[in-house]
Amino acid sequence: MGRRAERVAVEHLLAQAQTGRSGALVVRGEAGIGKTAILEHAREAAAASGFRVEHSVGAESETQFAFAGLHQLCAPLLAHADALPEPQQAALGVAFGLRAGPASDRFLVGLATLNLLAEVAENGPLLCLVDDAQWLDEASAQVLAFVARRVAAERIALLFALRDAGDGPVDAFAGLPTMRLDGLSDTDAEALLATAVRTPLDDEVRDRIVAETRGNPLALLELPRSAPPTHLAGGFELPDTLSVPHRIEDEFRRRSSNLPPDTQLLLLVAAAEPTGDVALLWHATAQLGIAREAAAPAEAAGLLEIELRVRFCHPLARSAVYRAATPPDHRRAHGALAAATDPQTDPDRRAWHRAQSVLGTDEDAAAELKQSADRARARGGLAAAAAFLQRATELTPQPAVRASRALKAAYVTHEAGASERALELLLAAPIGSLGPLQRARLDLLRAQIAFHLTRGTEVPGMLMDAAKALAPLDAALSRETYLQALDAAIINGGGDAVRIAEAALAAPAPEVSPRPVDLLLDGLATTLTRGYSAGAPGLRLALAAFRDGPQGESGHSSQSDRWLWLAGRNALAVLDDELLYVLATRNVHLAREAGALAALPAALNFLSITSVLLGDLIRASELAAEATGLTEATGGVPLRHAHVILHAWRGDQAETTALNAIIAQEDIYPDGGTDVALAQYAVAVLHNGLGNYSVAREAAERACGSAELSISSAGLPELIEASVRAGEPERAALALEQFSSRADACGTSWALGLAARSRALTSTGPDSEKHYREAIERLGKSRMASDTARAHLVYGEWLRREGRRQEARKSLRTAHQLLSGMGVEAFAERAARELRATGEHPRKRTTQPAHALTSHELHIARLVATGATSREIGAQLFLSPRTIEAHLRSIFRKLGITSRRQLKELPLR
Repeated sequence: MGRRAERVAVEHLLAQAQTGRSGALVVRGEAGIGKTAILEHAREAAAASGFRVEHSVGAESETQFAFAGLHQLCAPLLAHADALPEPQQAALGVAFGLRAGPASDRFLVGLATLNLLAEVAENGPLLCLVDDAQWLDEASAQVLAFVARRVAAERIALLFALRDAGDGPVDAFAGLPTMRLDGLSDTDAEALLATAVRTPLDDEVRDRIVAETRGNPLALLELPRSAPPTHLAGGFELPDTLSVPHRIEDEFRRRSSNLPPDTQLLLLVAAAEPTGDVALLWHATAQLGIAREAAAPAEAAGLLEIELRVRFCHPLARSAVYRAATPPDHRRAHGALAAATDPQTDPDRRAWHRAQSVLGTDEDAAAELKQSADRARARGGLAAAAAFLQRATELTPQPAVRASRALKAAYVTHEAGASERALELLLAAPIGSLGPLQRARLDLLRAQIAFHLTRGTEVPGMLMDAAKALAPLDAALSRETYLQALDAAIINGGGDAVRIAEAALAAPAPEVSPRPVDLLLDGLATTLTRGYSAGAPGLRLALAAFRDGPQGESGHSSQSDRWLWLAGRNALAVLDDELLYVLATRNVHLAREAGALAALPAALNFLSITSVLLGDLIRASELAAEATGLTEATGGVPLRHAHVILHAWRGDQAETTALNAIIAQEDIYPDGGTDVALAQYAVAVLHNGLGNYSVAREAAERACGSAELSISSAGLPELIEASVRAGEPERAALALEQFSSRADACGTSWALGLAARSRALTSTGPDSEKHYREAIERLGKSRMASDTARAHLVYGEWLRREGRRQEARKSLRTAHQLLSGMGVEAFAERAARELRATGEHPRKRTTQPAHALTSHELHIARLVATGATSREIGAQLFLSPRTIEAHLRSIFRKLGITSRRQLKELPLR
């Protein structure tokens, strides 16, 4: 009633899905506002239009069961899972407890879910309804939100009903298309009220009810039931101190309290077990000696329906019943449910019910919960594992065991993303019962949480103290903690970096053969304490170990691979183009293989930056666009560095300046930290290309002040060029001295070529030409095409100033062709200006077919051109095959072709 615009929105969503344009809609509003009624309308409209309809309902007591809500939605569809690739079948099987195996990244579960729904939708449009989404378990909420952000061409509609923010633990659905339900208009409210009150109402009473319920439909229907006819006739009183949802819950509580005792206990059992399993309800009530006939008064009161499933008339009725019961009755109900639950088929639910039935402590119940936590974690349900461990801690009688479980619960809770709650668990733990190793691990966790929450300046010191405490207890963990401390100090601006590096070098050496991570710690610490020249050989040795070291049992990954992101940064620090390319590529490959979408966007961003330096800006743009799309789909923090560097090398001043301003203003990026310094490096590149050398010099100087070696190694050549062109030779000479010593320590063609280019810029006479030629030769042997092109540019500029116009034209023409082909527009325009000064007009860049495509489309086109199938591409990009086919149709249309074979013949650059 009164929801015409909302009905139209839902029907539009369904109509779009029928035509192959998938979509999602979140219906938000307070309790009782009519969200479920909207979903019921969608169900009826979809069924009438030939949709298959599946549904899931979140339950407050189910939030600790990983993937419970997702399993409820997908269980009827699992017959189609055989069509999925094996890794996706395994991900779903492990998540739902149907097979054993290591936990998959939850977003690989998301891809599997997306493709499962897409397979079902091949037979006809599919509507997925999720009611009370605020009570979904965290894993299910994240997966379903991910699917909602990735659907495109699968004939799928997803509709979520979600109570207003604040009622649920996590709002995974933020940012999705949303429809908010407000109260009914006075006219509609009066009409609805008339259906609930069969006797005439005084106008004054009716107006007061409408005003006080604020148009909430459930309140309009339920509140009159609590008022005797005399009140309706002349003084309907409503308490002003409670909100409408609480008033409604009070009414459900009042109605249930008037029922017979056995009926009230039956209602409590039903409220405590939200799966709706009728057989389980009868088994549990039989344990309590309650006859089935006791359900009849609850059904007559309109509180409960028992058909194929047990359903309350409204979620607030369930919560009202449960909250009204006494603690002893809670324990009786959960005890009966534990006894009725099969320990073989559903051990986790049995353990949970048993835990709620305990008064005081119980080691057996706590141990069962500990086993449930291990199973939940194996399925990828960190939030569930944390909930089990928290309750297990409360039930544990022995102080030492309780403290150990509290520490483990805190670790898992932090991993699950609830860092504030993890701190609370640490504060509540009986710390005095912990042993030395556990105390050290507790200090480590506190430091990790502090860095995650605040990036505070005190965190590196906290990590160093934890590393020192761990040294005699767990040498391997101690060394990894020192590396964390070093990295945290560098990210925060480097204030404690040298002190931590000295402590790391003084720590005990590894008892076994050094791991790649040990070599990386030694190389980085040596560089920070004894200088770049002393540390660079060790760093290169460490990076080679990451490249060549043993892989994990799967053949794809090893324990050290979680440090690949730091290894890649240091490959840039030592200017080793080969190691940089290999490590950055491998990091993305491993993240893709594991379906690790939490780590993949950062890996893609770093490979994008690497691709810019390689001169492949098109590839860089594809990678950055993919990272952004995945970050939006997973609800992660936006990563801007690949974009700011890409725009800088393109010469896009507006975008580079805007992104740099955002990074400078965000609180999570401390002034002087690596994030700000990286953005300043981008500004230096931009203005060197545009010829604004004073601005470039200032930005480069800020970048080179970073303790992050990769930024200063990349920034020093920019500082040298900017200083020379800005008329500051002394500053350029100091920077050259620093960079030359680095290049000698590295010994790579890239490093030596950049040093030669920098020496040429600061030299005069015959020496200049020698250095320019050396730079072009050495850089030509490296992977770094962008630096090679810039060497041709500065050499051509020098030749023109020397009056050697013919030779200048040749070098400038080469530079212009290379830079234009890469899309490095500002430097290409520099070359064009110089060419025009020699009397030659450079050719305009030829428009390529690929220019008509978006970065996302170009990425797909290049994958198709390699022979990859739509299913393979979909698995890589976390999209369904049907969506890939839809993109391919758009690509064909834009390029004027009709087949994949023709696509392979086009120059996709």
